[in-house]
Amino acid sequence: MMQHSDTNKLEPRASNLEPRTSNLEAGSNLEPRTSNLEPAPTLFDYLALFVKRWRLIAGITLVATIISIIVVLLIPGIYTAKAMILPREDDKGVMGAMMAQLGGLGGVAGIAGGGLGGATKAGLYVTMLKSETVKDPIIDRFKLKDLYEAKFRSDVYTALDKNVIVTAGKKDGVITIAVDDKNPKRAADLANAYVDELGKLAARLNMTSAGKDRGYLEERLAAARVDLAKAEDALKAFQAKNKAVSVTDQAKATIEGVAQLRAQLAAQEVQLATFRRQFTESSQEVKTAKSTAANLQAQIVKLEGNGEGSSSIPSVGSMPQLGQEYLRLMREFRIQETLVELLAKQYEVAKLSEVKDVSPFHVLQNAKVPERRSKPVRRKIVTIVFLAALAGSCALVLALDNFQKLRTGINSQGSQ
Repeated sequence: MMQHSDTNKLEPRASNLEPRTSNLEAGSNLEPRTSNLEPAPTLFDYLALFVKRWRLIAGITLVATIISIIVVLLIPGIYTAKAMILPREDDKGVMGAMMAQLGGLGGVAGIAGGGLGGATKAGLYVTMLKSETVKDPIIDRFKLKDLYEAKFRSDVYTALDKNVIVTAGKKDGVITIAVDDKNPKRAADLANAYVDELGKLAARLNMTSAGKDRGYLEERLAAARVDLAKAEDALKAFQAKNKAVSVTDQAKATIEGVAQLRAQLAAQEVQLATFRRQFTESSQEVKTAKSTAANLQAQIVKLEGNGEGSSSIPSVGSMPQLGQEYLRLMREFRIQETLVELLAKQYEVAKLSEVKDVSPFHVLQNAKVPERRSKPVRRKIVTIVFLAALAGSCALVLALDNFQKLRTGINSQGSQ
């Protein structure tokens, strides 16, 4: 009895092993999943697929290419005409030419006249070419408002900004005026018209500036002549009162040196006043003129000192009282005499500059009627469309193939 009951107790344990065995048997179901994995497609697989679907690829590419050819043939051609100018290196303007007359300030003349470098001067002309002052006569001359079918004049300005490209070389300062137009002759005429209008505007500005400078110099010259007459009268009166005054050769050299320096200083002050009307205080022209005036003033102070300096020429302050008075009168006379001479030369230059008709730039190239279209580049457009259509059709074939495989897999799982 005892043994029989023990046997019954072991039976449930044996039965507990059955589910484990069934789980192992169920593991055999994993084999189909492993068999569904496929190797990654190779390049030859893709090539085979493209060859299989070559009709679709060729059809899409051919249709897209034909459409692009038709479109580029229908697009009106654009012609580009170019004119090139170069600002004159010797165009110093009115004041630069006047400074060239000052022999003692020859170095300053080069700085003042050439203060605007080639690149800066080119930038100035580019700004002038883009101004409405240049555009307005061109718009009226070619009736661009009607041509562009613009409602407002501002729309014509916008169209010109789009069709006319003005650039300046950073190194050489050459200005290029490129005009795009559907009519090749009109493109060339517009480019040349820009050059003509720039020349007219520059001439007007130069004439206005020259007129103002001439008037200013005319006033200064008249005042200098009055001062010269007064200095001459004072010197004659002193000589009549004191008869002959003994003056050494070194003293005479001092007088001449001081007179030249003071005359140059007065001329430099005229230049500085003119620059201040044209430029700001921070401009290079004004700074250079102020620096030169300060240097001249320092030399004058050295010559008119008390003789403590090491100069080989004796200073005015080391002479007797009577001699000093005579030298002061003589110095004033020489100053006014030299100043009148310098201002007279400057005045003549200003009058010539006011009436001269010299272009401020060289025309390197007049615009010619272009023979070939510049836009659109038909071959380039068709090539790009062809390559894009070919790549797009290949991508479409790959997408269709993947979609077909996915649909086949779903259908096979549904049938199982």
